[in-house]
Amino acid sequence: MSRTPEVLFVCVHNAGRSQMAAALLQHHAQGKVAVRSAGSAPAETVNPAVLTVMSELGLDLSNEVPKKLTTDAVDAADVVITMGCGDACPVFPGKRYLDWELTDPAGKSVDEVRQVRDDIERRVLDLLAELIPGTEPVDR
Repeated sequence: MSRTPEVLFVCVHNAGRSQMAAALLQHHAQGKVAVRSAGSAPAETVNPAVLTVMSELGLDLSNEVPKKLTTDAVDAADVVITMGCGDACPVFPGKRYLDWELTDPAGKSVDEVRQVRDDIERRVLDLLAELIPGTEPVDR
């Protein structure tokens, strides 16, 4: 890709999985990838356990607000990664879609959410290596 690739992470509430994925990709990509997240039925706030496990990595999500999925956001993305939003995500020709099967952190303990976070980080690093070959993950 000659321009900055854009990735959209989508989950139901945009309060957990997609927020973690977006923050992790933004952190590791260091501006080389445009990142957004959204939810098909956004919650009021980001899951408190998600805030805790992300702060452990030095990533502050306390100012993030769940956002509503729009067709414009999907249309703008090069890669759309769904995380349990089912059929709510519009499909556009020419877009790359990935479905990451991940445990929903809603109602889970911090230890369980930490495992989800670590799974997401592994996937994000793999995606980054595909989008921007030779990019090294950022140390925390």
